[in-house]
Amino acid sequence: MHRLLFISSGGNGLSKIAVSLAQSIAPKDWDFFFAEERKDDVDHPFVIDILAANEYEIPKEKFIRFSDIPTDRFDVVITLDEFSRELCPVLPELPIRFHWQLKNPLEARKSQIKAKYNDAVEKIRNGIFSIVKHGTLDAIANARITFGSLISNLTEGVLAHDLTRNIFVFNHAAELITGYKAEDVLGRDCHEVFPRLFCGGDCSFCAEDIKSHKKLRYPHKLVRPDGVSRDLEMSVVTLNTDNNKVLGALAIFRDITEITYLRKKANRYQGFHGIIGQHPSIQKVYDAIEELATVNVPILIQGESGTGKELVAEALNLLSPRAKKPFVPINCGALPEGTLESELFGHVRGAFTGAIRDKKGRFELADSGTIFLDEIGEISLPLQVKLLRVLQEKSFIPVGGEKLVKVDVRIICATNRDLKQMTRDGKFREDLYYRLAVVPVTLPPLRERKGDIPLLVEHFFDRFADDITNKPAGISPEALVILTDYPWPGNVRELGNAIQYGIIKSHGRIIQVEHLPLEITNYFEIEDQGKKRPGRPVSLTKELVIEALTRTGGNKARAARYLGVSRTTIYRALEEINVSNNTLV
Repeated sequence: MHRLLFISSGGNGLSKIAVSLAQSIAPKDWDFFFAEERKDDVDHPFVIDILAANEYEIPKEKFIRFSDIPTDRFDVVITLDEFSRELCPVLPELPIRFHWQLKNPLEARKSQIKAKYNDAVEKIRNGIFSIVKHGTLDAIANARITFGSLISNLTEGVLAHDLTRNIFVFNHAAELITGYKAEDVLGRDCHEVFPRLFCGGDCSFCAEDIKSHKKLRYPHKLVRPDGVSRDLEMSVVTLNTDNNKVLGALAIFRDITEITYLRKKANRYQGFHGIIGQHPSIQKVYDAIEELATVNVPILIQGESGTGKELVAEALNLLSPRAKKPFVPINCGALPEGTLESELFGHVRGAFTGAIRDKKGRFELADSGTIFLDEIGEISLPLQVKLLRVLQEKSFIPVGGEKLVKVDVRIICATNRDLKQMTRDGKFREDLYYRLAVVPVTLPPLRERKGDIPLLVEHFFDRFADDITNKPAGISPEALVILTDYPWPGNVRELGNAIQYGIIKSHGRIIQVEHLPLEITNYFEIEDQGKKRPGRPVSLTKELVIEALTRTGGNKARAARYLGVSRTTIYRALEEINVSNNTLV
């Protein structure tokens, strides 16, 4: 069945006449409707005569209100006069539009009205005969089926709306991607359908001044009605006439959620926001950062000195909704208590000797953003009480002040100390610890992810080469083995210093063992003299020693290097835990 809509204006009844004539000429499976500017106008006597002559009474259900046009669907829309063409909105699914430029008979002189109606009727009849008898409508129907099939089968979502943002195209892919049904979207304002701006605000229809606009292939995040978040690649352009008059907007988009996920995984093979590594333990840190970035709770980053805690803090900030707000770091262990309190909370003029003016503290400077408290385990118990108050009440009083200062600050802390043990020893408040360690992030030491050392070496080559000399030709296998076997008490920071040293010493050539720092090469030259080697003491359990001896075929020297201890230490451990080579059999 074909559905046609005739539109006229000014109460001239031309659309009723068109429906009457079309109904008498067209096949029975064609359905015709009319829309007029005003429904309740009394028809002109000539209109009544014409309708009577065709022996057709227009049923009320054939009338379409102007306000309902954008929500209904037609194959063809025909406007009969200039004013109706201007009033006609863009309809759903882009029906074919004809315009028959008829003069409004009621605007003619009274003596000429009848003749004008007769002329209009003749033109309408000829137009209908042209559509019906010449196969125009069948051709249009086939073209629409082909066009509709093309749009419907696109893998990209397509959304188009008119000047009033009423959506008139929403294909099947758009339904699958967004989770919205076409029947719930078509004819409605784009801003009303989607709780958040569908285009992300990158459209001239989101601004006061509507003008030609084009933005191609930009990322945007969509939240579906079921709450699932999807990553989209969006292109938005305005629909323009030949003379550049804006008619609406067209958005073409595709779901790249899986692509984004795989891209992140591929990128994370090398590193993640400045953190380098692919070991499973560091991959867990990446996952934790992504999970916690948008959560507005205090975060405690734990790890030995040099493991990159400040990089984790920066990544948490960059991925958070507060990324464009202030990020204020402070090293709590680098300042004495009196100075630290003033740095954190500020002070008023005259609060102490040298306080010649009011000064904002780091918390106030970080308002609406993030403060990073490095070495949080170094602050005194009295200062811990004030920090706890900020966490609980989101306010504080500057040093020497009386007025309460309210702040909205996200707190990220870092420490290389065991805060849990410090709470047991009475050196850190337990209530503060549990407020800070809601979701702790623990960074592994470098000795527990030695497989990342070659990757880190290449990273430091790129980082330091331009500042010192040309990028080195590489690193010898012997030097790389040394770097891999070394226990790295200073972790990644120490490795970076070693590579910087090696670049300088090698003068752009291949870094050999002799180009490495002495504390590293000397480590492997110390014989069993009972001397303590650099590095943190390792607690050797029976299982650990057996594993090391198994991996090294019972070679105690290699087992000692594997564990990062001296041969004296492993011999002593073998005696203490009563392990012999026979145990390995």
